[in-house]
Amino acid sequence: MIYKPFQDLKLSALGMGAMRLPVIGGDDGKIDEKAAADMVAWAMEHGVNYYDTAWGYHNGQSELVMGRALKAYPREQFYLATKFPGYDLANMDKVEEIFQEQLRKCAVDYFDFYLFHNVCEMNIDAYLDPKYGIYDYLMEQKKNGRIRHLGFSAHGSYDVMKRFLEAYGNDMEFCQIQLNYLDWSFQDAKGKVKLLKEYHIPVWVMEPLRGGKLASLQPEDEAALKALRPEEKVPAWAFRFLQSIPEVTMILSGMSNMEQMQENIRTFEEEKPLSAKEQETLLAIADGMVNKIALPCTACRYCTSHCPQGLDIPGLLALYNEHCFTGGGFLAPMALSAIPKDKWPSACVGCRSCEAVCPQQIKISEAMADFTSKLEG
Repeated sequence: MIYKPFQDLKLSALGMGAMRLPVIGGDDGKIDEKAAADMVAWAMEHGVNYYDTAWGYHNGQSELVMGRALKAYPREQFYLATKFPGYDLANMDKVEEIFQEQLRKCAVDYFDFYLFHNVCEMNIDAYLDPKYGIYDYLMEQKKNGRIRHLGFSAHGSYDVMKRFLEAYGNDMEFCQIQLNYLDWSFQDAKGKVKLLKEYHIPVWVMEPLRGGKLASLQPEDEAALKALRPEEKVPAWAFRFLQSIPEVTMILSGMSNMEQMQENIRTFEEEKPLSAKEQETLLAIADGMVNKIALPCTACRYCTSHCPQGLDIPGLLALYNEHCFTGGGFLAPMALSAIPKDKWPSACVGCRSCEAVCPQQIKISEAMADFTSKLEG
């Protein structure tokens, strides 16, 4: 196992994420506890020392199952991370109650790593509002040793992350972002990595395989990679890409069976960063994947000055592209929840004034109608 330095610690470069544990009968709330415990045992035996869970994973069962699985090992042999569930605004005034319950559920006296969970457009104002006391309470827990290292995870935009960092950046020790070779450009992960570097904050990676989308590729894309590294399997390319980014310290993978875990651990037996040519090839494959689905908006903003509804058309098209590529998901609805309803895609009146000035000749009115249909469906 490769290890990465973090302050005075040595962290396994691969961490076990507990969001996609094996389940029974396809029910996300019914974790196969024996299978999960066997995976933890294998991980511990093969050098993984970082385990990441959260309040909401597996309908609230992940913290309980991980707590029981890890209780079999001396506390100093593993690092445990969990998060304050700010993805639900109803939790914002319950930070003390939730934190105490998390300690109980995980059967520990302290958390090695604790995060503000999912900083995004929907919750940034609440996270920054002192009336909830979230920041003050978590800093107090760090002071008294119940949190050893404090950080945050973010699914929000660059601008949202910047707002959070401007407020709390001096006290953040790490940041977890969605980072993979597809999102390097698609979700501006490159810009987010650069922003964190400016604050001297190391990067924790979530979704290295984009929810499994990067675990397999089209035959022609796989052949292009095989020509460069015949021995490397497709999922390993995603991890090798991340090993090529100096700012990355921790790579989390939500492995849902023993086979995935064993394969990933084998990948992390050595560090094999990509050459410039290999990176170029991989990013070209990513562009091809996106371009098959995404609309080619360049955010020139000619359209916005012609929209009678005052819609942020480039912003909406970016969310539409994400929603289409992912096949749904929570990111677009989450971002839209932070803006007034009269600025949603449903507010488009189909006048096509925007289309008359679009250099890319995008059928914007049709995209807005389809986006609305997808959101309602």
